[in-house]
Amino acid sequence: MKIITQNKKALFDYTVLDTVEAGIVLTGDEVKSLRKGQANLTGSFVVVHNGQLQMINAYIAPYSHAFQKPSEELSRRNRQLLLHRRQISRLIGEVSRGGVTLVPLKLYFTDKGLVKVEVALCKHKKAHQRREESRERDIERETRRELRGKYDY
Repeated sequence: MKIITQNKKALFDYTVLDTVEAGIVLTGDEVKSLRKGQANLTGSFVVVHNGQLQMINAYIAPYSHAFQKPSEELSRRNRQLLLHRRQISRLIGEVSRGGVTLVPLKLYFTDKGLVKVEVALCKHKKAHQRREESRERDIERETRRELRGKYDY
């Protein structure tokens, strides 16, 4: 598995409840652009439209050697995600209850060369949860430093 891009901002803003691997409908030029690593998931999200999942606001740069030069607006077009009907209905049910959202976390190539998206069912973190998480990380870092310095021989 070769990771193309990750949405690190989503991991900071949301608590991940569940993840699902989904396929994505792309054009050939978009796949070539992804092979060059020209993509960004920051600010993107997944919505339900006509019983299908669509990824919105994900940036895939136009391929430089394409026969027809695509416009910049096509680089942020809506892209359909491919899941089994049962998975889609489960995710629609979770989102319709409220309080959760679907966010793409990773865009990657599988061993067979297919492009996949890791979609997470997330709940938004409150400001105090972010501060508490940051504080716990700092404490853990400090203890690791002290233990490392204490047992050096």
